Amino acid sequence: MGAAPQAVRASIARPERCPTPRPGHHGDLRGIRVMLDRTASSASPGGIQMDRRRFLKAGTLGALVPGTARAAAGSAAERGNRVRSYRRLGRTGFEVSDVSFGSSRLRHGEEHLVHMALDRGINYFDGADSYTGGASETVLGNALKGRRDQVYLVSKTKSWAGTRRAELDAALEASLRRLQTDYVDVYLNHAVNDVDRLTNPEWGEFVERARAAGKIRATGLSGHAGHLIPCLDHAIDHDLADVVLVAYNFGQDPAFYEQFTRGFDYVAKQPDLPRVLDKAKRNDVGVVTMKTLMGARLNDMRPYEDGGATFAQAAFRWVLSNPNVDALVISMTERALIDEYLGASGATAVTARDVDLLRHYARLNGTSYCRHACNDCAGACPYGVPIAEVLRTRMYATDYEDAAFARSEYRALEVDAAACLGCSGEPCRDACSHGLPVTELCAPTHRLLA
Repeated sequence: MGAAPQAVRASIARPERCPTPRPGHHGDLRGIRVMLDRTASSASPGGIQMDRRRFLKAGTLGALVPGTARAAAGSAAERGNRVRSYRRLGRTGFEVSDVSFGSSRLRHGEEHLVHMALDRGINYFDGADSYTGGASETVLGNALKGRRDQVYLVSKTKSWAGTRRAELDAALEASLRRLQTDYVDVYLNHAVNDVDRLTNPEWGEFVERARAAGKIRATGLSGHAGHLIPCLDHAIDHDLADVVLVAYNFGQDPAFYEQFTRGFDYVAKQPDLPRVLDKAKRNDVGVVTMKTLMGARLNDMRPYEDGGATFAQAAFRWVLSNPNVDALVISMTERALIDEYLGASGATAVTARDVDLLRHYARLNGTSYCRHACNDCAGACPYGVPIAEVLRTRMYATDYEDAAFARSEYRALEVDAAACLGCSGEPCRDACSHGLPVTELCAPTHRLLA
């Protein structure tokens, strides 16, 4: 990034103008990684906890002893789930809530969701200049008035290979105005899927100047597309990131499927993702994860969520049980979901019941979910259609049921699926080893979102 790594890290750890947030009454819990299920399992006959390493050595699901341990979501009035753990975000030194607030779908008039999250101990708010056309940052700015020193604010913008520093300066200033602040704690190059976007010298110069001016404290990249792994490798190897935001869920982890190969017709194909997360941790790069719900088809699982245990909490516990993950961000669109999601805070292990829920979800949705950064289909289309990116926007429309967000993301693609309308589909018919009917999905996505 231009500045010596030691100087960069020192400027993050000891800022003169940016005090460390103090999230309510939770200072005594910072850095503590406790197992939330410990209390629940001691109160539930037969409750079992299993750390990730023990689970991965267990062999098959049949080797697991069924347990009834569960962290019930409950309602806000009944449970009032709160953040139970704050984790160090790599070299930044920031102690951030393990379950944090994603604002990609935050809209005008939803300040109450931000207030509730903050009151429950969430102190890391992830945003971007493109989310809901800038409305998301405006809502965050309104909601955090008078409480800015209690939170870590994240924003992102897309810096391309040819983007000039003046454009980046303008993007940052616009975000600061919407957020009603004079600095952001983390500023990321958004949705990076090409190493050329990381080597643009204009981005490096912009970061140096903005950091020196006190407008950003840490930087890095976000990504979830087919070339995520080489982009992460490059950023870590060249010390270009203090923080990375990556798509990561149980459906992308080969270790999850290796336990159940007899029960599945497919295998996860991202063996490099766990390696890169470990590499980030070894280089003291903060790791935040997104897309943790493998499509977030929560209603598919409600009939199976007995006793208060939920699929979302199980998926979060899987992610948080990875010691290389510092936090996850998730779109919090309803009060009830904030309460449910926080039921997983503090987790460092998964239970047998969690694994059962994850396995069931994978059976229901495994052959209809496009795995982020799998890269199977890369290059399959002779017209250059980015199949995985098209299907990501489809997920926002069909799974998240957010047509406006899906349309916004689709229209931001450099190449859309218009070419699919007049194509036989033969080139990409067998492009997905997970069984997604690519030829039946891309053209309808274009009709829906173009």
